[in-house]
Amino acid sequence: MHIPAGAGESRCLLCQRTDPPFERAAAYGSYDGGLRDLIHVLKFQQVRPAAAVLGRMVAETIANLEKAMPVGTIAVVPVPLYKRKQAQRGFNQAELIARSALKQLLHSGRSAKRRTAKTRAAKRFDLCTGILLRRRETGSQIGLTRHQRRENLRGAFKVSDPTRILNRDILLIDDVYTTGTTASECARVLLRAGAARVWVATVARTLKISDGISFAGKEFSEEFPVPISKFSVNPPSTTENRELRTDN
Repeated sequence: MHIPAGAGESRCLLCQRTDPPFERAAAYGSYDGGLRDLIHVLKFQQVRPAAAVLGRMVAETIANLEKAMPVGTIAVVPVPLYKRKQAQRGFNQAELIARSALKQLLHSGRSAKRRTAKTRAAKRFDLCTGILLRRRETGSQIGLTRHQRRENLRGAFKVSDPTRILNRDILLIDDVYTTGTTASECARVLLRAGAARVWVATVARTLKISDGISFAGKEFSEEFPVPISKFSVNPPSTTENRELRTDN
């Protein structure tokens, strides 16, 4: 959670400027090996069944992230693609993953508790597509400085109908969290449109290994200039490791 200005210990200007607009971000694992390959299979080879496996991973991530969320219904918003890119690909991978994740959460109940669990999940998470839109094509973020990345995405997103998110808590879904620029820009746009708070869940996040970086601490890095304590990564389970090694 954000530390209110003036509450507790005072924070320097740099800390205030780099504090992300979202409450917390979580990913299933790091963006490498089989997990990266599976994401590529979905995005670049259009193998849609891969979304089911990725969705199960995000469902696990959401379940862990949910502990920090307030009570009530959470609006689930996939990070959008520009309409031309989505037409070329045939789908938005973030939306496919989000749908699969929510379906998995709906079926997470067991035996006699299944109906109750489904009801709770249905009321807990509300998939909201078409609310967050990408207004224009954005160039690749690869090789850009932090400032250039922000400028590249400035004004790229908009909310189509602010009344649908007014005072609501939002869970933003994407496939990969790289530097946080996209998630932060989406969160800013949603908050300006009236959203109460924003959380972020992704399949994977890229990691820049450098001295002083710790998931338990609050150190900073050039690649991820926000408190590391706001980000968590789930260790892959044995079952998911087997699925990642399976050629589909």
